[in-house]
Amino acid sequence: MKTILTLMVLAAAIILISSSAYTVDQTEQVFITEFGKPVGTPINADPEKNEAGLHFKVPFIQQVNRFEKRILQWNGPATEMPTRDKLYITVDNFARWRISDPKTYYENLRDERTALSRLDNIIGGETRNIVAGHDLIEVIRSDKDRKPDRDETLVAANSSLGELPPIQFGRSSLDDQILKAAQPKVRLWGIELLDVRFKRINYKSDVIGKIYARMISERMQIADRFRSEGAGEAAKILGNKERDLLAIESGAYRTEQEIKGKADAEATGIYAAAYNTSPAAADFYQFTKTLETYQKTLGKDSTVILTSDSDLFRLFKHIDKPTAPTNPK
Repeated sequence: MKTILTLMVLAAAIILISSSAYTVDQTEQVFITEFGKPVGTPINADPEKNEAGLHFKVPFIQQVNRFEKRILQWNGPATEMPTRDKLYITVDNFARWRISDPKTYYENLRDERTALSRLDNIIGGETRNIVAGHDLIEVIRSDKDRKPDRDETLVAANSSLGELPPIQFGRSSLDDQILKAAQPKVRLWGIELLDVRFKRINYKSDVIGKIYARMISERMQIADRFRSEGAGEAAKILGNKERDLLAIESGAYRTEQEIKGKADAEATGIYAAAYNTSPAAADFYQFTKTLETYQKTLGKDSTVILTSDSDLFRLFKHIDKPTAPTNPK
């Protein structure tokens, strides 16, 4: 009987201790409620104090409420919204947050699912407000000091094609504006909003068509400029080629005539020397030249009418008939 009583006392003590003792992990923060109402201060909520470990509460009456101490993530739904220049885009952003006041968080939200729903409303609403107050180029570009690479030909021609319009803020500044606008509102729920960033920005189908059309138009203008410059260079090259060909042909013709003139002069000198040296050689040369003239002008099918006093007919008139050989006596 005494043994049974001892066991019962031990069992009651174990139950009492187990219902009154609890442990707090380093990754969580805890506060106690009594009949649903918060009691005392949160445990392990101060990042500068490490209150993890074994703790005690009033058994059966008080209840332990545990909340995440680490940084939590929020991934908002993709939402369509207009920019200031009336272009619709689909914005998908994300945020990082933590529970800064578990007691206030418990009284207003109770659980993480409700907190995420409230963050959808607050961050999504502020994102729409900020995006609607800026042009599309402000949402797309992240650095207002960034200068995109441009074709050197366009730069040299002082062309504005491919040049992005200047921006005042940029996407990073818009992130900060959304964060500053949402922080005071979520702080009322015991939440500290740490960061908000754009994750993805997509164009609607009609906006994509306009952007592609503008890109095509700019590329076509650049291509037309290149074609025009290429045609000009081609015409210049062809003109230089014709000029060089004419210069070469003119020089070659001049050289040819000079060579022919020198050759004729040398031939004339040779002929004159031959005439002066031997009259018989001169007659023979005149005879051969006349025969060459006959050969060039008179063919098998040629018909020539000459007068009797023609120089060309001279040789035919003075051809001596051969004489018959005489028998020697």
